[in-house]
Amino acid sequence: MRRRTFLASLPAAALGGPAFATSRGENPNRDRSDVGMGDRVDGATWASRSTVWGTHGAAATAHPLASLTAIEILKAGGSAVDAAIAANAVLGFGEPIACGIGGDCFVLLWDPKLKQVVGLNGSGRSPKGLSLETVRKRATARGTIPSYGAISVSVPGAVDAWATLHQRYGKLPWKDLFQPAIEACEAGYPVIQNTAFYVASSQRIFNRPDAGLEEVENFNRLWAPGGRTPREGDLFRNPELGHTYRLIAEGGGRAFYEGEIAERIERYFQRIGAWMTRADLAAHRTEWVEPVTVNYRGVDVWGLPPNSQGVVTLQMLKIMEQFDIEAMGFQSTLALHHEIEAKRLAFEDRARYYADPAFHRQPTEWLISEDYARARAKLIRPDRIQPMVYPGQAPAHGDTTYFTVADRDGMMISIIQSNYRGMGSGLMPDGLGFMFQDRGELFALADGHPNVYAPGKRPFQTIIPGFATQEGHPLLSFGVMGGDMQPQGQSQIISNIVDFGLGLQEAGDSPRWHHDGGSEPTGEDLGAVGVVNLETGVPEATKAGLAKIGWQFKPAPGGYGGYQAIQAWPGRYAAATEMRKDGVALAY
Repeated sequence: MRRRTFLASLPAAALGGPAFATSRGENPNRDRSDVGMGDRVDGATWASRSTVWGTHGAAATAHPLASLTAIEILKAGGSAVDAAIAANAVLGFGEPIACGIGGDCFVLLWDPKLKQVVGLNGSGRSPKGLSLETVRKRATARGTIPSYGAISVSVPGAVDAWATLHQRYGKLPWKDLFQPAIEACEAGYPVIQNTAFYVASSQRIFNRPDAGLEEVENFNRLWAPGGRTPREGDLFRNPELGHTYRLIAEGGGRAFYEGEIAERIERYFQRIGAWMTRADLAAHRTEWVEPVTVNYRGVDVWGLPPNSQGVVTLQMLKIMEQFDIEAMGFQSTLALHHEIEAKRLAFEDRARYYADPAFHRQPTEWLISEDYARARAKLIRPDRIQPMVYPGQAPAHGDTTYFTVADRDGMMISIIQSNYRGMGSGLMPDGLGFMFQDRGELFALADGHPNVYAPGKRPFQTIIPGFATQEGHPLLSFGVMGGDMQPQGQSQIISNIVDFGLGLQEAGDSPRWHHDGGSEPTGEDLGAVGVVNLETGVPEATKAGLAKIGWQFKPAPGGYGGYQAIQAWPGRYAAATEMRKDGVALAY
């Protein structure tokens, strides 16, 4: 029975709200911090589930319907790229608190014909008509670009990234890839827990008097009619987004940038007194880029170059490689201390050097070199925190969603797509059903900074897909979504697998740390030493040891990212998903 028919056959009472609690806020009495997980008969006792296995293909996303869509596309003869595009369109409907066609997209992909990793940068640029002077006039009291409103909007790159991927790697007709998402938009689908939680949070933020939004009526009309956001399990529809998807399906990828959609976007920004134009949209093009790589104890780990922060993961791993992390012990004080210090060192370079390469040349080869890693590692002391860390002196030459799909031909795509801060800028163009990203917030405003704002420039980007190979063969397509948590999470995943031999699911379920502090690519200073956020599963002895060294802690529920992964084995795939999110991993 098709889903639409099934829903229509339900009694009216079954379509109403459930008689039981579906989220923590509806039943706070069940939130017992002293209650642990149930017992597993095999595998790590703290793992949420086992790894998924299949021989023909696999998909891991943050939404069950997106994972199912990807598998169905694969079974219909589609490539991993076809399946990823279809899944991403579904995610834009079902997980708008993390992604959508108003955001950007980055990709690492194993090309089985070329037998190599290829990279794609699908990030957009700032409006040509928005000057640095105007941006500075609208800066916050901290001297940064506001998080919300039109000042933070850059051209969305996702749809052109999909079209660029499909042109090279697609097998199925372009229009077919959007049918599952269109059906979900028009017929409706139950809201998942994380989406319900973060839409409610966005409503509170966007409707604050100091939010800085030019208009909030479009958001409220779609997501909070009558002042109520959807609860977990509520049936939600977005026919406006469905119509936008139909225009893209029928007109191709450029239909977003040249045509009815672009005209509506321009009229919307004119209406609210902002800057993006059809010319800005029409000028956008996705770029194929050369990924960079380092070897970490026999595994080649890959990242994208700037304006992405992909090199941060590689820097962290090269510093960590200078120490025997395995001998220090899994989730031990020493292991976490050295990893956190490696993060602090790498992030200072991130703040100093990362920017749009069309405007600033980053010394990438030097940043990931063995010599530089050794020099940086010498700054780390096992018994104390570095009170101040600084970027290295270069030689004198010039909320997000992650998902992954693999197909029967050996193609593996690692793809990350984002609105940036939760649902994005808070601005939804009239009648199109999606929200614009607020990536422009990540520009700096200080003269001489590599990442300083300029018209037509790409901002520093936090979103990074991950990939690993071994001896010239694909090994791991993976990612950890979530702002500056992404390189921190990626390095922890690689260490869990390489240093401690954890399985694919266990590597993601392992408790994580997240460090806040230091210098930012925006020019902001968040404090020299910063604070460490530890998940509750980190052993108490480890917490006590870190406190003795001098680390300060801050609770940060929800700040540890979202992991998806597919691992290639001879003749089969393993897939894993994030216990902190609502998705599933599927394989067949």
